[in-house]
Amino acid sequence: MRISVMSSTTALIAAATLLAAPQALAAEVGEHDRTFLKAAHQGNLAEIAAGQDAQKNATTECVKAVGAALVRDHRKLDAATTALSAKLGVSLPPGPAPEDERKLAAVRAKAGTSAYDAAWLADQEVAHTKTLALIDRELEEGRNSEVFAAARSARPVVAMHLDMVRAGTCHAAKAPKTVGAGSGGHVAAAANDRDALAGATLASGLLLTAGAGWWALRGRRRVAGGS
Repeated sequence: MRISVMSSTTALIAAATLLAAPQALAAEVGEHDRTFLKAAHQGNLAEIAAGQDAQKNATTECVKAVGAALVRDHRKLDAATTALSAKLGVSLPPGPAPEDERKLAAVRAKAGTSAYDAAWLADQEVAHTKTLALIDRELEEGRNSEVFAAARSARPVVAMHLDMVRAGTCHAAKAPKTVGAGSGGHVAAAANDRDALAGATLASGLLLTAGAGWWALRGRRRVAGGS
């Protein structure tokens, strides 16, 4: 009988340990999460610089308007990225990636001509396509729920920017006056969804483990009583 009680107690302790797991999973920062935060930060800085350059050097009001939208939105996204990185202890690079700086310099060399606008739009299409791929990879492979939620919140903003420059054609009308990007309701809701799923899964495991222990104890008591 002592063995039966100990086995059941062990099962219950193991189940209780599982119940605390969602918080551990939410706090864990995987290598891909770190890579995403660093790349997202550098991408935001590059887009802010590109947007400011377009406001200064573009020849059409449409491209200038898109540039202004990029500055506005990527500042909001980067404020959220920087705050989250500080919270999770992830060190961020001090500036844009050198490759992005070289690309912007090449576009800037065409300043004051119509070639500038065409080159700027083409460069932004490539940049935002690359950023969407980065976000989608985090949504598939990310481990930390807060980083996952930040990526999920940023995706519609980046997709909107891509629509504004797609195929090298300017579509400033697609830019809303305000964009809800950052660590507000979208991020919190996404994180809560993921944590709730993890919690529900582990709660089911808790019930199954506890139930198995109880039935095992009950069966052994019957055997002991009948002997």
